[in-house]
Amino acid sequence: MKKNAAALLLAMTLSAGLLSAEDATLPQLQSMIAKFAPVDLKVDTSKLSPGDRSALAKLIEASRILDHIFLGQMWAGNPALYQKLKADTTPLGKARLEAFWLYKGPFSDLDDHKAFLAGVPARKPLGAGFYPEDLNKKQFEMWLATLPAEAKAQAEGFFTVIQRAPGNTLKAVKYSEVYKDDLTECARLFREAATLTGNLSLKTFLQSRAQAFLSNDYYASDVAWMDLDAPIDITFGPYETYNDEIFGYKAAFESYVNIRDDAETAKLKFFGDHMQEVENNLPIDAKYRNPKLGALSPIRVVNQVIASGDGDHGVKTAAYNLPNDERVVHEKGSKKVMLKNVQEVKFEATLKPIAKIALAAAAQPSLQFDSFFTHILAHEMSHGIGPHQITVNGKASTPRQELKDLYSAIEEAKADVLGLYMLQFLIDKGYLKHDEKTLYTTFLASSFRTLRFGLLEAHGKGMAVQFNYLIDKGAFVYRNNAWEVDASKIKGAVRDLAHDLLMIEATGDYAGAKQMFEKLAVLRPDAAATIARMSNLPVDIRATFVTANALAPAKIGAAR
Repeated sequence: MKKNAAALLLAMTLSAGLLSAEDATLPQLQSMIAKFAPVDLKVDTSKLSPGDRSALAKLIEASRILDHIFLGQMWAGNPALYQKLKADTTPLGKARLEAFWLYKGPFSDLDDHKAFLAGVPARKPLGAGFYPEDLNKKQFEMWLATLPAEAKAQAEGFFTVIQRAPGNTLKAVKYSEVYKDDLTECARLFREAATLTGNLSLKTFLQSRAQAFLSNDYYASDVAWMDLDAPIDITFGPYETYNDEIFGYKAAFESYVNIRDDAETAKLKFFGDHMQEVENNLPIDAKYRNPKLGALSPIRVVNQVIASGDGDHGVKTAAYNLPNDERVVHEKGSKKVMLKNVQEVKFEATLKPIAKIALAAAAQPSLQFDSFFTHILAHEMSHGIGPHQITVNGKASTPRQELKDLYSAIEEAKADVLGLYMLQFLIDKGYLKHDEKTLYTTFLASSFRTLRFGLLEAHGKGMAVQFNYLIDKGAFVYRNNAWEVDASKIKGAVRDLAHDLLMIEATGDYAGAKQMFEKLAVLRPDAAATIARMSNLPVDIRATFVTANALAPAKIGAAR
């Protein structure tokens, strides 16, 4: 039934006239694929108990199911198109399928979400598969205004799809109904895995999340996820809202099945011990700071076994900070998960080649994996500090609600620059021994890695704001076709930018955010010229999950 509905929608779209003009050629597809360096992800599972090893295989199976859900979330026509592409085994057909799978759809994240296949919308719909394709923001807001409070909350919530109802009206349908078959199967696999593991916290989370798949209430299982302390460190469910370009309301399904790196996690506990002190010294008025953060936020360093859905879509995640439910963040804080093996392959495959082109020769020795790894940690920690519960016009609100479609990019920029501010604070206090030159030089090189993602993606847009702000402050300098950091200006510039971004969130200043993006979320000529010289470099990685495929081979006919 789902396939028939998707095929019907695809046929309707084909007749609407809003179609991609032509297919990409084989050389064009090969060039697109080459932007992602192939890597093998292998993880040592030898220390797992027999029960955990069996549970891990179940969780790998469940992860592959999320790919099917996510295809429909990206665009309702994806499932039917995927079946069609799989049937074409010619070299051109295989290239189309490979490019489709990289982006989980026919729209390139690195090219303004434009289509690279014919017979589909010319660009990914702004509402992805979460809203009717013909729905615009004004129509949605007019409908919201007619709803009682509870129904409005459902419509704006993370876990509903907006569909057409009889009479061309709208309705909010729960994920548990829209994706019932797939989520029921995930729930079954989670319950089976729960019976196999001997770890109580993992068992509790798996049982709670299995229930959430069917009830559509993820709060209790998010709390259980915050308490998860197990060799298998799993993140699985609807989380990030980047793909909803209308409001940033709707959460996409993703999974990361990981093995915890105990030695590295123990080293990083140090950072968590100083989060409240950093919060107390943020460069904003004390009234906007949180005098008591939630319970100590866990920090995990893991090695990834498999990712799926939004977690294996386009540019791959190197770390994440979750959950996004402000209630859980206020009560428990948030968890930071560092994907160390993913970061290592990204650094080798992308950042080292970028640095050779972007950085001045004298600056290149300052590129260090330790600085790259440490800043990503600080970035993820920074999502958990700063304003989360705010008051606007006398009413309780959140930055996400007030900043709407601009929130994701503002929050990513805040986390980046606040990560630098945090590390500098810890260095200045004598808590952390870290070379400042390597910190800022590595961040400068990494800026280009992010800018290459494109300016419509939240991270790329947020990075453009930071990059241009720091140029305007004289902290990043371009001379002789290469970039370097001005050590005399970088610290003050970072502090000023941290203040400006924090205040936008603290006051829910949508107009201020919009003005900042209009001025700074652009690619200026010097940066564009530098990026142009990187045209033959990979932008990111495409992983083969070697360990996952060995533990739980994909079933014939299943999503790859």
